[in-house]
Amino acid sequence: MSDQELVFVALGGLGEIGMNAGLYGLGSGKDRKWLMVDVGISFAGVDAPGIDLILPDIRFIEENRRNLAGIVITHAHEDHFGALAELWPRLRAPVYMTRFAADLLATRRLREPGAPKIPITVVEQGANVDIGPFNVEFVPVAHSIPESCALAITTPPGVVVHTGDWKIDPTPVVGRPTDEARLAALGDAGVLAMIGDSTNVLRDGISPSETDVAATLKTLVAEAKGRVAVTTFASNVARLRAVAEAAVAAGRDVVLVGRAMDRVVTIARELGYLDGLPPFRSPDAASRIPRDKVVLLLTGSQGEARAALARVASGDHPEVKLVKGDRVIFSSRTIPGNEMAVAKIVNELARMDVEIITDRHGLVHVSGHPRRAEVERMYGWVRPRIAVPAHGEAMHLTEHVAFARAQGVKEVLRAFNGDVVRLAPGAATIVNKVPAGRVYKDGVLLVAANEPTIPERRKLSFAGIVSVAVAMDGNGGVVEDPVISASGLPLKSDDGEVMVDIIADAVDEVLENLPRAKRRSPDAVRVAIERTVRAAVADEWDKKPLCHVAVLRV
Repeated sequence: MSDQELVFVALGGLGEIGMNAGLYGLGSGKDRKWLMVDVGISFAGVDAPGIDLILPDIRFIEENRRNLAGIVITHAHEDHFGALAELWPRLRAPVYMTRFAADLLATRRLREPGAPKIPITVVEQGANVDIGPFNVEFVPVAHSIPESCALAITTPPGVVVHTGDWKIDPTPVVGRPTDEARLAALGDAGVLAMIGDSTNVLRDGISPSETDVAATLKTLVAEAKGRVAVTTFASNVARLRAVAEAAVAAGRDVVLVGRAMDRVVTIARELGYLDGLPPFRSPDAASRIPRDKVVLLLTGSQGEARAALARVASGDHPEVKLVKGDRVIFSSRTIPGNEMAVAKIVNELARMDVEIITDRHGLVHVSGHPRRAEVERMYGWVRPRIAVPAHGEAMHLTEHVAFARAQGVKEVLRAFNGDVVRLAPGAATIVNKVPAGRVYKDGVLLVAANEPTIPERRKLSFAGIVSVAVAMDGNGGVVEDPVISASGLPLKSDDGEVMVDIIADAVDEVLENLPRAKRRSPDAVRVAIERTVRAAVADEWDKKPLCHVAVLRV
């Protein structure tokens, strides 16, 4: 064991599911070298109107980027590498990932003008790479996307196993199963710490295999009388292959509908993950193939408004239509926050009398994360001295702490984003706190989560806005009638009075009653009008709108 200090810091992913970004630091002070693991995004919910993506706040490592030895990507899910293109120009460190992830990143760059050209070192699963003072081994694990890896990070103080996203699946349909033998060998040699997936630690047992889902899909496609449509995560190549094999067995063609899925299929074919399957057809072929001879593979399992399934469900897709007797299979789970969007699509399909099959009806989806019995086996292989639960909300991390202790782990720490966890030397402990938070992607801009922009939008969505413009001379006299506009307010009060007239009366009252000395001050006029207008509207509506007042001196 070395007396060098080894620390772990999460900038995302501890206390939440998504936006994974971890740092390992070796050394001390200004000489500490850093290794970054994953740079993921999260998706905004209804509490952040106008925001699509949330990125980790990386200012801490940005300030220390001269000591950033490299960035390692465990796999190509958006919550693990989706922020790389946006944030890499602030870091400019070497990046290491597998071929599948690198090819997905390349296709993104082609479709996004101005995306940076990131220097990628492509690493095979099972390979070892020296990155500054860190030796990183890419250990194959099963997950819901090809070429996922756990990382064995070797440093002078010891080995850390960073599990990434994983599960135990001996028959994953596509890709390699979790390398139990290698993980056990690492455990035999001695593992200092494990930073482990907590997503499904609340669920007992073992996750079913992708092969089990494939069998269900084969039956559902074979039994269908009309057209079959399957929606799933575009990146789940094993599921795409299972659907295609089910179609072939039933004598059906596969029609691919959705650009994201088309991009993944192109890469998967180039890398051999779809070998032996006939080419997929384009959307314009859908109308030419008999209904009982086609399987549609569509994007949009999460209710995305612009995705293929939403357009089909609303009758807005130019080439694909569904009718009574067709079958739609949701081979996916609904990510928390997307329930309303998915329900909207399900209801639209139900109005068409389309048969809808979800995971409530049968085994049409399995998680890519380990349940408790799988996590127990991982601890049995690796046998770390220290455990730090990751990839989970507070309840997941708390449960994982208790679970790890029950597996005999000597030191277990519950940490959250920004906590600096010292892994060595000495006992594991939280020794510091660094800046960690969220950054919103707002159009083409990145804005701090603590800016007033989003709270103001929430207020707008709740109570609307009133704008008032008043022209006044230097003596506080009103030059012209105030100009008033309102948006998002009811047109009339309960008594039938026009809301804009109520606002106009409130403005006139202020201008008539405000002392002349205060009328000479634009700020005093602005504040008085704002307060009076909001109060007047609240008296009639019980809600206070935002109020913007412009006082013009002429």
